[in-house]
Amino acid sequence: MALDERIITRAIVDRWHKKFQESLDMDVCIVGGGPAGIVAGYFLSTWGHRVSLFERKLSLGGGMWGGGMMFNEIVVQEEARGLLETFGVPTEPFTGEYYCADSVTCTTTLASKASLAGLRIWNLMCIEDVIMRSEAITGLVINWAAVEIAGLHVDPLSIASRFTVDATGHACEVVRVVERKVPGKLLTDSGKCEGEKSLWADRAEQLTLENTTEVFPGLYVAGMAANATFGGPRMGPIFGGMLLSGKKAAELIHARLTE
Repeated sequence: MALDERIITRAIVDRWHKKFQESLDMDVCIVGGGPAGIVAGYFLSTWGHRVSLFERKLSLGGGMWGGGMMFNEIVVQEEARGLLETFGVPTEPFTGEYYCADSVTCTTTLASKASLAGLRIWNLMCIEDVIMRSEAITGLVINWAAVEIAGLHVDPLSIASRFTVDATGHACEVVRVVERKVPGKLLTDSGKCEGEKSLWADRAEQLTLENTTEVFPGLYVAGMAANATFGGPRMGPIFGGMLLSGKKAAELIHARLTE
């Protein structure tokens, strides 16, 4: 059989548009494809919810890809080791309660398992804005990352969502948009984004989990975005808190969706 380039193109375009049209009204939208966002998406999808994840880069994984300073190993503590092994990611004991894992194995396995669980992943898309109503954030305003990078004046599209998760890491991009543009205050001490503090691994790992919560009606924070929003420190290349934060965010939202 001779291959027809037109059919190949039509297959990609038709299939993509079908998936996109089926994703205009979601239970949850997650912004940021790092470990917290992927884990949250995996569990929410496994529990039967309609979930989309938006990642501005070509690949998922966030800071986990590079391990520590491009040494592609990560560290997790005992509490998170079991979560990684739930996904089938092997860990190796180092000393005490420290375990190592290959960062490439982690990112590819988490992303694959989440996608196969039903998470709809949209890479190369960024978030320009949120959809607001008087009572809550009700969706996202999206555009192509290439449009953002090029600085082109191209109007965006929008996705409706009952809940949104900001898992964009240090930048806490969705929280910053809400702080700047949406009437009302964040549920932080100052009512504003407190900003990330310098590295303190032990405290940061604790606070990553504690700070995983609803920060504005309809908007949750997870992973490093949770610490940056509430003023916690960064933790460096230890990823247990971010993995557990993703699961906690999923549990909190699942409880809301099934009330």
